[in-house]
This record gives sequence, C-alpha cells and structure tokens, in this order.
Amino acid sequence: MNRAGQDAAMYLTVFRSRKRADMDAAAYRADAARMADLALAQPGFISYKTFEAEDGETVTISEWDSEFYAREWASHFEHTAVQKRGRDGYYEDYTVYSCDRPGVRRFSKGA
Repeated sequence: MNRAGQDAAMYLTVFRSRKRADMDAAAYRADAARMADLALAQPGFISYKTFEAEDGETVTISEWDSEFYAREWASHFEHTAVQKRGRDGYYEDYTVYSCDRPGVRRFSKGA
C-alpha cells in the first residue's frame, strides 16, 4: 500500500518473521487487515509491502517520513496489543531491522 506522491527522505523498517504452525490463521488475518488500515491512517506513513518466501518466511517493509513517526506507530496502543498477540500466538520468531536515510538507487528503463 502506498500514499501517492511520496518520494523524499524516509525511515525504513523491515520485519522478517516465521509464523507458528499452530497459530489461529483467521485471527492473524483479521489483525493484519486492521493493522494495515490503521497504518494507512497514521501520520508520516508512506507505504508498506509484504512478501512471502517459498520456505514460509515473510518480510514486511514499511516506509515512514521519519523515525519519530515509525516509533509512534510502533507504540500505538492497538498496534502494541497486536504485537503481544503476535509474540504469544502468531510468530515462531521475528527480527526487525530499521534505519533512517537508507541509501537509495533507482533504475527506470524509460528515463
């Protein structure tokens, strides 16, 4: 998901995870959908995308205007409740990487 017209400095968060085999998939999907809707409404949100590898690992990349906004999102009361549900019942493991001012290189055949 993306807010159109965003192409400036950013704060980047990469969330790599593996889900538990016994997790409640319906509850996870409902929580994920709510978090997507909520993230889109957050100040400073630019975009996010989630990818799944053949081995089951997922990677979610989110972009924010600044570290401040990314941290505000991380501590949002609904988001922290879902984070706890994730640790308690959805995820086998996860790793979060984040940085400000990531190096960006672009290619466009049309340019």
